[in-house]
Formats: sequence, C-alpha cells, structure tokens
Amino acid sequence: MATVHQLQGVGNAAAALLEKLNIFTTDDLLFHLPRDYEDRSTIIAMNQLQVGRSYLMEGVVKSIDMPPGKRKSMAILLQDDFGKVTLRFYHIYKALTDRAKAGNRLRIFGEVRVGARGLELYHPEIQLITEHTPLPQTELTAIYPATDGLTQPKLREYIKQALNHHADDLPELLPEKFTNGYALKQALEYIHHPPVDANMLQLSQGSHPAQQRLIFEELVAHQISLLTRRAYIQQIAAPSFSYSKSFAKQLLASLPFEMTNAQKRVSNEIAKDLKQNKPMLRLVQGDVGAGKTLVAGVAACHALEEGWQVALMAPTEILAEQHYLNFKKWFEPLGLNVSWLSGKQKGKARTAAEQTIKDGTANVIVGTHALFQDNVEFAKLGLVIIDEQHRFGVDQRLALRNKGVDNTTPHQLVMTATPIPRTLAMSAYGDLDTSVIDELPPGRTPIQTVTIPLDRREEVLQRIAKNCAEGKQAYWVCTLVEQSETLDAQAAEATYAEIKERFPKLNIGLVHGKMKADEKQSVMQQFKDNELQLLIATTVIEVGVDVPNASIMVIENAERLGLSQLHQLRGRVGRGATASFCALLYKNPLSQNGQERLRIMRETNDGFIIAEKDLEIRGPGELLGTKQTGDMGFRVAKLERDDHLLNQAHHVAQQVLKDYPENAEALLKRWLPEAPRYAYV
Repeated sequence: MATVHQLQGVGNAAAALLEKLNIFTTDDLLFHLPRDYEDRSTIIAMNQLQVGRSYLMEGVVKSIDMPPGKRKSMAILLQDDFGKVTLRFYHIYKALTDRAKAGNRLRIFGEVRVGARGLELYHPEIQLITEHTPLPQTELTAIYPATDGLTQPKLREYIKQALNHHADDLPELLPEKFTNGYALKQALEYIHHPPVDANMLQLSQGSHPAQQRLIFEELVAHQISLLTRRAYIQQIAAPSFSYSKSFAKQLLASLPFEMTNAQKRVSNEIAKDLKQNKPMLRLVQGDVGAGKTLVAGVAACHALEEGWQVALMAPTEILAEQHYLNFKKWFEPLGLNVSWLSGKQKGKARTAAEQTIKDGTANVIVGTHALFQDNVEFAKLGLVIIDEQHRFGVDQRLALRNKGVDNTTPHQLVMTATPIPRTLAMSAYGDLDTSVIDELPPGRTPIQTVTIPLDRREEVLQRIAKNCAEGKQAYWVCTLVEQSETLDAQAAEATYAEIKERFPKLNIGLVHGKMKADEKQSVMQQFKDNELQLLIATTVIEVGVDVPNASIMVIENAERLGLSQLHQLRGRVGRGATASFCALLYKNPLSQNGQERLRIMRETNDGFIIAEKDLEIRGPGELLGTKQTGDMGFRVAKLERDDHLLNQAHHVAQQVLKDYPENAEALLKRWLPEAPRYAYV
C-alpha cells in the first residue's frame, strides 16, 4: 500500500482534495467505487439526440460568440453531417478557448437540453481531435463521488494508475469459496472498467457478481467488528444473579394487572443471562406500549436483591424523568433508594447525587448520558439498562465496561420502542442477543389514523376543542423542517398562543425542548392528572410519556417526519380502553415518499411492518440516527438491498476470527479504517 503522493500527477494540492474524500493511500483509491456509469463507446449522429440523455458526439466548430445576457457566456456552434448543437460555457478557461476555434474538430460528451438556440449542451467535456486522438473507448466510463476542484478525468487517471501498479499487492482476505468466483483484483478491474456489453441494470442495482464479491467482504468486515466488540465487553466476568425471590414478587403483586406471556418469556430470557458470570448483552424490542419498562424493572430486582446497584439511562430528560417516577413508585416501597442524575444538575445537588452513587446509598440510579461521565463512580454496579439505544453512539455502551467493581463488568440490557427490522438488528446490534415483546397488554384499543390536508386545519381545531370540552384529552404536535429545538419551540409557542386565544375556556399546556426539566415535568404531571385537556408539544413527547386518558393525537406537517417517528408519536394515545384517534395534517403537494408514508400510517398499527417500510423508503441512516450510522459507514453494501447476505456474512466472520485472526484485523483496516479496535486483553 502506497500513499497517493507516489502516483504521477499527485502533488500536495491534489492530495488535499483526495483527503476530502477520505482517500490517503492507493488502496483507498481502489476502493473508491463508481456511483454510476456512462456509455462513451459510440459516436452518435446529431439527428439521433434525445433531450435529457448524455451522448458522445463529434463535429466541426462553425462559429463562436458571446451572447448578450445577465451572465457572460460563450456559445460554440458544432455541426456534423446530420445536424448541429450549441455548446454553452459560463466558465471560460484557457484550454477551452485554445480548442474552440472555427474549423477545429471536437469530440464532446454531455447531456442534451433545450436552450435558446435549440439543442444545447452545458459545460460538456471537450477533446480536440488530432491525428493522435485514440478511438472511443471500448468500456463503460465510471462516474465517481467527487469534490470541488477534483474532476472526473483526474480521478479516473489516479484510479487507473492504482489499478495498474498497486492492485497486485492487495491480499485476498476471504477463504476462496466465498469470493463469488472473482479474485479481488479482477472484481475491482471489472467495477472500475466494465466492458461496453456489461449488464447496466445489474451494475446500477449492485447485483453484478463482481460487486457482490466486494459487498460480501464488507459485510463480513462489519460482522467481525461487532463480534470483536462483544468479545471485548465479555472478557471481564460479570456478577452472577439468582432469580429474585422477594423483590420481583412484591413488585408484580403491587401492579393492577398481570404481565403478558411475551413479557414473561422475555423476563425469563433475561434471568437466564443474569445467572451467567459473563456480561449479558441483550436488546429488548417491543412496540410502543408493549411494557418494556416493567420487564426492565423485574430484571433490576434480580441485581438489587443481591445488593448490587442498577443504573437506567435514557436519551432525553423527559424520558429519564418518566422512568425515574416509575422506578420510585415501584422500588421505594421495597425499601430501596432511587437516585436521579442528569447533565443539568449543578452544584450541591450534583455533588450530593454523585456521593450517594459512590457510597452505595443509591440502589437505583436513573439519568441521562451524565451517567457515562468519568467522574461518576458506582459503589457496586451490577446492571445497566439503556433505553432507546439508537439515540446514543454505539460505543458509549463500552464506557460502562469500566464502571464495574472488583474486576467485574456490569450486565447490559438495551431497550428500544423503535422496532428494528432483522436486517438492521443484525448489522447495527450484531453484538447483542435479541428478545422481542410481540404482544400488547390486554384492553388496548387500536388507534384509528386519518390523513387531512392542512387547508382543513380549522375544521380539525374545532373538533379537537369540542372533544376536549367533553372531557377527552388530546396532544397537538408541532414540527418544522429544520431540526432545531429553538425553531420547534417557537412554532409550539405560536400554536399555543393561537389556540389559547381562540378557545379561552380550554385548559391548555405547552411542552418543548427549551423548557427547564422541572417546568416540563410540572406540565406533564398536570396533563397526566387531567388538569389540562390539550397539550401543545414538539416531538420531545415522542418517547415514553404515558397518559392513558389521552385519546386524540394531532400531528401538524406530518409529511416532514419519518415513519418510525410518526409511529412513536401516535403511540402516545391508545394506552387506555377509550377509542383513540390520530390525525396527520399534511401540506400539499405531497412527494411520492410523503404519500407512501401517510398511506402506511393509515393502513397499519404494527411497528414491525412500519419499520420494514421505513427501511425501504429511507434506508438505515435516518432510521438509526446519525450517531449510529456514523459507526456503520458502509461503502458498497446497502442493508435494504443486501440483507440476503447477512446470515452468511455472520458465519464467515466467526470462521475468519477463529481460523484467520490476522485476516480479521486486515479486513477491519481495509473496510473500517476509522473504527475503534477492540483488542483481546
């Protein structure tokens, strides 16, 4: 592997541009794969052109002029034996004026459009034809992801050099039976320079055997990364807990309902893990309202009964507060102390909270990411529960490995109310065992969802006001295009002021992300106690807020949100026996994706169907959140397209780790150079 400086024509300036594309070495260049291809093998006559398509043409320059207009431009009339086109340039450079002289013969490539002078090409690539000009190439031309200042011809030239002089040095890192019939160099040469008769549909879909060969290798590298992370966490023993005989019984006896069969099954899976002396790494998925918090509470009982501490971490203050109140209600009657720790705590309150965690006075500690901080010391941490893991960076879980005592590492239970398609679970959470709570508690009524254009907003407002006056409770959620807490807060405040003025007799509350924690908690408590009939909110209420009496949800500008987020918001209602409704207000015209999302919301309440559809529509990046996908960083694989390869990739990763550990490290360097390494200690 050589640095890019060793290639001809790459000086400091070109190297700096390549660096913007994360290209530092010749190997990086070889794995910088085309995003598309163009056919430049055949010269097309000018009477055969179709608007909107790109062509290779040859012709003689008939005239050059500078048309009048707001922007300075150069127009070149080019003609062949069958027709003529105008080449238009707004950036006029010396090489262009040298080539574009009347009588010169040019070969050009570009997209045909309709302009002021008929058929025009804007900024086509141009080549002066001389006796030494080679014939058109006999292969498809690759189009690469690029950056300003780095042209496609330059990138092609650098990659060609890397293929000619450095591809032989690439080691084969997969057992031969998994290479899809392609040696690595052969696959790369095909992908960078496919022949003219290559199957363009296969190439555009990523299904050509040469592409699948690389895709599979990348998926294996990702699985190796997940398996090494799991092994790293599990090197240090965890405390072993027996099944709670007293606390769990008392907790369940205090509840006005019984656990569902699904909750019991998942609780038993967790209890089995906690008996082992290696750390539990388990993901519990459950649709909105499936009762994950209770399963977490029962899991906590096993650790607490044996004198160990339990920490529960949530991504937002509002969700953490909800868990704090639940755990206080469940555990304080058992004689246990439940403590609170958040980033907003300052001064004496913060010091006092940290002291109770350090000296063991606090048995259960609930908080936000503040629990991860280095200065937070636990007396005897045995179990960590993380809610809505996708809101945290993947490797934050690793920070907890160091929070154990006496050479132990805590057990980890990760929960999510965002049902995760199997594909994503295997690739984003492959280091975790998975349990699914696939049953809702009895007495829940299905939510009826309707979609209504924004120009009928007045009608919806009147109906909501009427329902609230009759004793029902409703949410009104405001969303904005910009992901900005400040702008969202302003939109919510404006809506609050408007509705308050229109319906002075209604008791209305307001909750948004810019409010202080105690203010939000106070408003939420009033809503929960039925002192407020209507709650105006931003998407901060997306997860965890539980008000069984609320039966109506209005989401304004619903087309701006993804399916999973819409489903989470809708899940705030339908928590009691009252018939519940969700109105999605949308602004016309709707994009095709927007129409599809709203249709799915109308047709199903099943979170797993919704998650699969969300993956199809948006891909994994948005579904998991940027922090998560930053750690995934696929180059050629696409989870929604290549999920059929995941099971095999997982097994091959296990085999490579066991039989070829040096290849495992090399695969990680090749495909995940930025990923942290988890050495076996």
